[in-house]
Amino acid sequence: MRALIQRVTDAAVRVEGAVIGEIGPGLLILICAMQGDTEAQADKLAAKIAKLRIFEDDAGKMNRSVLDVGGSALVVSQFTLAADTSRGNRPGFSTAAAPADGQRLYEYFAAQVQAQGVPVATGRFGADMKVSLVNDGPITIWMDTDA
Repeated sequence: MRALIQRVTDAAVRVEGAVIGEIGPGLLILICAMQGDTEAQADKLAAKIAKLRIFEDDAGKMNRSVLDVGGSALVVSQFTLAADTSRGNRPGFSTAAAPADGQRLYEYFAAQVQAQGVPVATGRFGADMKVSLVNDGPITIWMDTDA
């Protein structure tokens, strides 16, 4: 699985003009299931992200997790994280999981983040979503379970 995590002061996702998920301070997690990904990988990634220390402590050092600061997570599916740009100028997405597997793993991942104790809002798998955010820092972290 691939994830792009952004520390945010707030974030929201809209579908057809309606807000379907929004959070205050916390993490925007853009997530992509890749071919061959498993629930075990989703479990590991959810636990790692929940404990990732990218929030500042009283000394100004990134030493707190989203759990430590009482933040939330907005989890949004984004198959374009599977983009292969190695040939030509048009990205290929053939390494992304098939839609049924992608949706299953996306929903499972969001549930696992929630199970870690992080309040979760979500986007809508496969929808044309408009995501807005205020990146705090800016802090943006790339994670890949195969890396």
